[in-house]
Amino acid sequence: MRKRKIRRKLLDKIDQTLQTYCHDCLLYQHFKNEKGRPYAHQFCIHSCTVGDQLQAYGRQLNE
Repeated sequence: MRKRKIRRKLLDKIDQTLQTYCHDCLLYQHFKNEKGRPYAHQFCIHSCTVGDQLQAYGRQLNE
């Protein structure tokens, strides 16, 4: 039961982070328009600090 609560909290943190920072991200929109969606997506995954935070949450979910 404890593991479920931790998982739920992590999923809530992920959702909140996506809604707060990623929903209207100006950098993503700029890169998407200038260099295409794949480049913008890769930027978010590899270079954005919010992407790093989301990856850390994902690693915690996989533990």
